[in-house]
Amino acid sequence: MAFLFFAACKKDHLSESTTDNSRKTDTLQGAITADRTLDANKNYFLKGQVYVKNNASLTIPAGITVYAQVNSQRSSKSVLVITQGAKLFVNGTVDNPVVFTSSASTKTPGDWGALILLGKAPTNVGTGNVAGLPITTDTQYGGNVTADNSGVINYLRLEYTGGINPPAEDEWAVDKASGLVMAGVGSGTRIDNVMVKYSNDDSFQFVGGTVNATHLISYNCGDDDFDFDLGYEGNLQFLIGYRTQASSQALRANGVESYNDSIPTANAPLTRPVISNMTIIGPNGTPVTQTNLNQGVYMRKGTRLAIRNSIVSDYPEGAFMVCPKTRPVILADDNAEFRSNLVQTDTLARAFCYDQGLTTSVPDPVLAAFETNSVNNNTVLTLATDFKLNRMYGTGGPDLTLASGSPALSGADFTGVDFTNSFFSQVTYRGAMGSSNWAAQSNWADWR
Repeated sequence: MAFLFFAACKKDHLSESTTDNSRKTDTLQGAITADRTLDANKNYFLKGQVYVKNNASLTIPAGITVYAQVNSQRSSKSVLVITQGAKLFVNGTVDNPVVFTSSASTKTPGDWGALILLGKAPTNVGTGNVAGLPITTDTQYGGNVTADNSGVINYLRLEYTGGINPPAEDEWAVDKASGLVMAGVGSGTRIDNVMVKYSNDDSFQFVGGTVNATHLISYNCGDDDFDFDLGYEGNLQFLIGYRTQASSQALRANGVESYNDSIPTANAPLTRPVISNMTIIGPNGTPVTQTNLNQGVYMRKGTRLAIRNSIVSDYPEGAFMVCPKTRPVILADDNAEFRSNLVQTDTLARAFCYDQGLTTSVPDPVLAAFETNSVNNNTVLTLATDFKLNRMYGTGGPDLTLASGSPALSGADFTGVDFTNSFFSQVTYRGAMGSSNWAAQSNWADWR
């Protein structure tokens, strides 16, 4: 059989409260080993662990909803894995996105696992296997094909992922698969307009690789909005990490967490995301007691990074934190920078801070002076309202466009080799959007 799916098994029928009853529902199951385009007039039931392999392509037309089977054991959580050499084409639109969600009538974070792309681009561990899945050739990633192509994704929403991750997962190890996982994915892949909402753990995981992406939204995830590991080197623009609440899942949840590896080592390539026009927003109000929420941006374990033209606000422990392995790197401008950003945090003294292994972050006056000098040009704002976003919080989702008088309307800096390449749109504003709300409530960007 070229592929094993579409089994109309009575016990797999979804409840009427879960599905769009105007469409028939078929089943995705087992292995897909030949090119397949799903029927645009149907929805699908993702049953268990499904692998696209044998260099096959899976194409998902606009408007399809995929309902993931809910299994109680973490080892059997439903996942869709695009193996090395295979490709995924998601052809959604803003009005007719492709949606992966839970099949449960009452959906909860962690109902299923992840959508996983595995490529042959470099990592700093050579080859590896996806954390949380069986160690086989079907879960392997990494290689030496920088421009490897795993397909094209446009207007996709993933909901209620992260079920492979246990509560309080060891943050000193690479996270188990959650949300949209891109492991060893190459720059030949295109990722645009993806929202991950109510993930039980991370929303976006970049594990090695060189893939670039734009217009990513993380909404109320249980751990990190954007997680970078094992030598990821790529460009990202127009990102939103947004929370209305803390969660009980993670030990320390961050907007951005970037590290090189768990030891840490100087193994190349060093993890180095290059990011422009990001907006990271924590929950409104200063927490009375410490929660699992930590930093807007956490640069740790030997990583490098370059973040510009961004907004970070409302995280309780700080806006930008370094550790003993990264503090010397950032202060020496050693292929790392945090520049031309606007930041605010619940405790202003910890806007720039230092992780010394304590229960709370430590204010770092030296780092603060360095990051606010005339070269790095970061600005610390006193209150979240000082950003003058049109609606940072409220019903119907946020409106993160810039109101009149916002300090983010100008000041963007795209000088230097990293930010003058053709990938980046040379906008004048800072943060994820200027006057056009590309993340407004829609069929795709669903803030409910």
